[in-house]
Amino acid sequence: MQFHRTVISSAIVMGLALAGAPCSYAATPVDVKIGFAAPLTGGQAHYGADFRSGVQLAIEDMNGTNPIIGGKPVHFVLDAQDDQADPRTGTTVAQKLVDDGVVAVIGHYNSGTSIPAAPIYAKAGTPQVAMATAPSYTRLGLPTTFRLLTSDTQLGAVLGDFAVKGLKFKRLAIVDDRTAYGQGVAEEFAKAAKAAGATVVTEEYTNDKAVDFRAILTKIKQANVDAVFYGGADTQAAPMLKQMRSLAIKSTLLGPDMLQSDNLIKIAGEASEGTLAASEGSPLSQMPGGKAFAERYQKRFNQPVELYAPYAYDGTMAVFNAMKKADSTDPHVFLSALKATNMKGVTTSELSYDQYGDLKYGGVTVYKVVNGTWKPLQTVGTK
Repeated sequence: MQFHRTVISSAIVMGLALAGAPCSYAATPVDVKIGFAAPLTGGQAHYGADFRSGVQLAIEDMNGTNPIIGGKPVHFVLDAQDDQADPRTGTTVAQKLVDDGVVAVIGHYNSGTSIPAAPIYAKAGTPQVAMATAPSYTRLGLPTTFRLLTSDTQLGAVLGDFAVKGLKFKRLAIVDDRTAYGQGVAEEFAKAAKAAGATVVTEEYTNDKAVDFRAILTKIKQANVDAVFYGGADTQAAPMLKQMRSLAIKSTLLGPDMLQSDNLIKIAGEASEGTLAASEGSPLSQMPGGKAFAERYQKRFNQPVELYAPYAYDGTMAVFNAMKKADSTDPHVFLSALKATNMKGVTTSELSYDQYGDLKYGGVTVYKVVNGTWKPLQTVGTK
C-alpha cells in the first residue's frame, strides 16, 4: 500500500507540474531586439540622441501594453549602436546588429551610412527604417528599405522653388559637403531653382568636417549672388554663416536640416538673422499628435523635442503594428504587413509607404530666423 500511495502521489505532483508549465512559460516574456544605429558621438551626436529617444519612447509605450504576439508575451529591447556617421563604421554596426538577432532596425540617420548598410540588412531579411533622405536609398531595389522622412527630391525641390518664386532670388551659389545627403539635396535644389528661372552662378564643395570656408566664400562674394545654398548640416552651416558676415557677404544662406536645437542660431548668433532652412514634415505644434508627444517627451527625458524624435517614434510604432497585424516577430513574416502600413501617427494623419518604401505623404516646411528664433513660413505636402 505504501508503494501504491507513493506512485499516486508522484503522479499527482508530476501532473501538477505539467499543468503549471504553460502558465509559467506564458508569464515569462520573450525578449525581442529592435536595432538602432546613428551617430551617438562626434559632431552629429545631438541628432542621434534625439533619434534614439523617439525609438526608446515607442519601445516603452509598446512594452506598457504587455504585448502578446504569436501567442507569446514579448518584451521589446533596444539594441543601440553608434555608427559615428561613418560609412565604414556603419557597415560594421549593421553586421553586428544582424548578428545580434534584431528583428528590425530603426536607422541609420545619415544617407552615407544607411545606403552601404542596406544590403547587409536585406541579405538577412531585416527591415530597415532609416532617417536617410538621399533618393538613392530607396532605389537600391531592396525589399527591406523604408524611410522615416521626406526624401531630398522633395526637400531640395521645395526650397529651390520657394527661393526663386517666393523670395525672388535670381543669382545663386551652391555649396555641398560631398556626403550622399549633402550632394543629393544640393542637386535637387539646383534643378528646382533653375526650372523656376534662377541662375546658379557657382557651385563649390567642402566636407562634413570643415570649419574654414573663407576661400570658398571669397569666390562667392566676387560672384555677387542673392543667396547661398548649403547642402549639409548645421555643424558646418553655423561657422559658414559667421564667416559670411565677417566677409561682408550680404546674401542669404539657405539650406536643409539646420534647425536642430537651434544650434545654428547659438553658434552664429546675430549672423543667423534672416537665414532660411527647409525641414521635413510639419512644425511640432502643427503635427496631429505633436502637442501631446512634446509633453510626454519632456516628462520622460527632461528636455524638449529637438526635431527627429516624433518621426522615429512613428517609424518604430509602424514596425510594432506590422508585427501585431502579422501576429509574428519574424521579419520574414511581418515584412509584408509593414509594406502595407496605413496608420495615424504623431507626425501625420496617414502614415503609409509607396512601392519603394518612401512616405506617400511626406511634407516639407520652410523656416526663417526672425529675432533669433526659427519661424515657419510655408508647409507643403503633408496630410
